[in-house]
Amino acid sequence: MTSLAATGLARPHRWLRAHPLAADTLPAAAVLAVILLGVYVSPRGGPQRPPDALFLLSAAAACAALVARRRAPRAVVAITSALTVLVTVVPREGPPRTHVALAVAVALYTVASRTERPTAWRIVAGTVAALTGTVMLFGPPPWYAQEYFGLVAWTGMAGAAGDAVRSRRAYVAAIEERAVRAERTREEEARRRVAEERLRIARELHDVVAHHIALVNVQAGVAAHIMDSRPEQAKEALAHVREAGRSALEELRATVGLLRQYGDPEAPTEPAPGLGVLDQLVDGFARVGLHVEVNVASSLPGGPGASASAAEAAGVVGPLPGAVDLTAYRVLQEALTNVHKHAGPGARAQVAVVRSPRSLVLTVLDDGAGGGDGPSVDLIGGPAGGHGLIGMRERAVALGGTCEAGPRGRGTPGFQVRAVLPLQSRAEAAVPAPGEP
Repeated sequence: MTSLAATGLARPHRWLRAHPLAADTLPAAAVLAVILLGVYVSPRGGPQRPPDALFLLSAAAACAALVARRRAPRAVVAITSALTVLVTVVPREGPPRTHVALAVAVALYTVASRTERPTAWRIVAGTVAALTGTVMLFGPPPWYAQEYFGLVAWTGMAGAAGDAVRSRRAYVAAIEERAVRAERTREEEARRRVAEERLRIARELHDVVAHHIALVNVQAGVAAHIMDSRPEQAKEALAHVREAGRSALEELRATVGLLRQYGDPEAPTEPAPGLGVLDQLVDGFARVGLHVEVNVASSLPGGPGASASAAEAAGVVGPLPGAVDLTAYRVLQEALTNVHKHAGPGARAQVAVVRSPRSLVLTVLDDGAGGGDGPSVDLIGGPAGGHGLIGMRERAVALGGTCEAGPRGRGTPGFQVRAVLPLQSRAEAAVPAPGEP
């Protein structure tokens, strides 16, 4: 029953919207009928004096003007007000007839509902004052007749009703606009998060592929070179190739597995690499001929400074936030890979990991032929040499840190990479630690 009633009401509404002239004519005809009914029916039940021709013509003209109330609302207010004054001030027997003022009330309602509030209230106030003042001064006495005060009440109420409708429409429009803006913001946030996730996965894939493929390339070249003269060493090099390939596949599977749906039984369960497996990273480079020296130190409050090798790195540095631990591992992995590829044969690398209460500082130095004098390159704002350096910069900046790379300078050959990773978020870093001013 409810759906049938809604359908029955919707059909006339659609027809009226498709025929705007009829939508304006029907209310005008209804106003004319109410005016005539008020003239012929006495509120006290007594006989009413029939209206004269001037009244009928004026009422018909005022209601005809209402047909154009949405296209020219101010002109319709002026016309209906003039006709109301004309009918009221013309001398006749009996009480003053202000029935035509109903057309003025409808016109004022239209103005107030379709015009900005300051302008609408100026028009309403001016019309009510001018109309009532004129009929009180020039209409049939007494000036305090109840019809005149009724004229003030009805026209003023019509303006207030129109203003309320306008406010309601503006409120609904504002709510709809906020809903559309919120939906657009959610879509933009979703697209931004998708782009960030793609960038993060791309960095992971680059780090994994670049590191292991570099090792595979070197070992395969060694195996091809000594296959005939030293087959045992060639077999060992091929074993390293196989191990590096297996490690690459495992890390690729773990990284790509992040794209699986939640609850997939094949999703990876291995933890992300960190400084706890730094010794394995160093051993991998040692097997391809790169000598890496690692120094790890901690200056946490309450404990003496310590220095250790790669195998003891996790114990000396202590627990780290997951994002910092993974970023530190990837930065060291990429920096050592660059040393292996670009520093030249026989190059040596030095890795320093220093933890302070607020940050983790990573430094990778090499003594290869790629160095020289010159300023360092700030990877946050300066140029970068390749995707590896860009990846290190983006990882550090994502945590609120910095990453610099460039020649060691001062006549010392080689290249250096230095990254500072904060151990606190920006909000936490703004709060001073206990004991600090």
